[in-house]
Amino acid sequence: MRDRLTRGDIEKMKKELDYRKLEVRPKAIDDVKEARALGDLSENFEYKAAKQFKNRNESRIRYLENMIKTAVIIEDESNDFEIGLNDSVRVFMGNTGKEVTIKIVTTIRANALKNYISIESPVGKALLGHVKGDEVNVKVSESVSFTVRVLEIIKSDEENEEISTY
Repeated sequence: MRDRLTRGDIEKMKKELDYRKLEVRPKAIDDVKEARALGDLSENFEYKAAKQFKNRNESRIRYLENMIKTAVIIEDESNDFEIGLNDSVRVFMGNTGKEVTIKIVTTIRANALKNYISIESPVGKALLGHVKGDEVNVKVSESVSFTVRVLEIIKSDEENEEISTY
């Protein structure tokens, strides 16, 4: 499946990719060389740690290159009165009886701990395009659904959050 990303997401990924290739990779290679020079590789913790770090960096580089190459670019603009990408929304959750503020983001920026909800999630899909006052049915599965009421839409002009890394 191809990820739907904004131009801003792609630019952030390109910056991280450049940083990992031009700064992290050479240092990781030097660290492996230095650790290798310490002697017996079978009992050399520094060597193993340096190799693991180098391999994680190379894995992240491949991941970023693949994401950039296969991404579907989407626009993050919406009307002033409707919910769009990168907007925060205060909603009343019918299933819990609580008010929650969530931000609608692309999949790579989703973070449940910060209430950043992906446009691919059931809640994100259901809310896009709705306006203040709408009652929206969110269908999680065939047997699970609930209603949310849009209380407030907080427009955002920029994508402040960094793309999550491991």
